[in-house]
Amino acid sequence: MHRRSRTDQPLVPFDPEIEATTRRQSGARKRQQIAMAEGDPRVLRDYVLSQATGLTSPIMNPAVEANNFKLRPTLISFMEQNQFGGRPSENPHLHLHNFMVKCDTIKLNEVSADAIRLRLFPLSLKHRASDWLLNEEPNSITTWEALLKAFLSKYFPPGKTAKLRAKITSFTQRDNESLYEA
Repeated sequence: MHRRSRTDQPLVPFDPEIEATTRRQSGARKRQQIAMAEGDPRVLRDYVLSQATGLTSPIMNPAVEANNFKLRPTLISFMEQNQFGGRPSENPHLHLHNFMVKCDTIKLNEVSADAIRLRLFPLSLKHRASDWLLNEEPNSITTWEALLKAFLSKYFPPGKTAKLRAKITSFTQRDNESLYEA
């Protein structure tokens, strides 16, 4: 018996793990057939990957009536100077004071001060403070006052105020200690 050469079909390259390759190809074909039958071309891996859709900010910015309102890059970099990180050693009141001083230098026609402050405040935060803001409920902050209240309750809670007040009222001067040293 003679072997016949087949010229109509090309030779397949050698695959040392032919069984694994066949299983992989078979699984891919099955997933494709199921996706086509259901009308959804995605595979399970696509459902597991995180999606960027549905992300909303905790700050609900008020509508702006101005036709050409935009925040300039120089203004954004101005706000990003001296960002608040949320460390215990940082003073949230000083940060708010500096932020308000900067915001008071900005005046735009038909744009309220609250709209400017709400848009710029996230840019003045970094690290833990930025994470805190992102973890607030979506669209839960609608006014500047609400943002102030949430920020101060997080970074200067009433317990901290009471602790500092008690420290001041329990002040004592020791023997052989000047008032300045005390």
